[in-house]
Amino acid sequence: MKIKTVLIANRGEIACRIARTARTRGVRPVAVHSEADVNALHVREIGHSICIGGGPASESYLRIDAVLAAAKAAGADAVHPGYGFLAENPEFARAVEAAGLIFMGPTPETLERFGDKASAKDAAIAAGLPVISAPRAPCPIPIKSPPKCAGWACPCCSRLWAAAADVDSGWWQTKRP
Repeated sequence: MKIKTVLIANRGEIACRIARTARTRGVRPVAVHSEADVNALHVREIGHSICIGGGPASESYLRIDAVLAAAKAAGADAVHPGYGFLAENPEFARAVEAAGLIFMGPTPETLERFGDKASAKDAAIAAGLPVISAPRAPCPIPIKSPPKCAGWACPCCSRLWAAAADVDSGWWQTKRP
């Protein structure tokens, strides 16, 4: 199936980048925005945008029903989640597919398996891939921060890090050769 219209379920620069790429492929991009983002860069640059709710993300960008309603209103064939918000939510991916749309991201099963950092590490080990050796804990070394850490260097796990005697303050940082 050729995608003619893609709904971008995100905002800001990432939505703009997805839209530019879509246009180079001959795909019409449609944005979504909250009431607070009505004049945002992505709304202005993409051109066609649908309001999906109030200013807080919980009232807009995180509402699966609102995003799917916008996709239907836009006549979208596909939904691109961008990153953050619903991008790693397997229920969102399932809902998009159940609505008869293409989810432009990992399968719901992949999101479930690799969304949890501990199970992702277990899967990597089972596949024979090299992993960073670390003590087993509820929050493994965050190469990618776990849920609820808001993308910052896992401050929500700071007490866990401090409790590990063999962990210094730079342990989670990646060093390049």
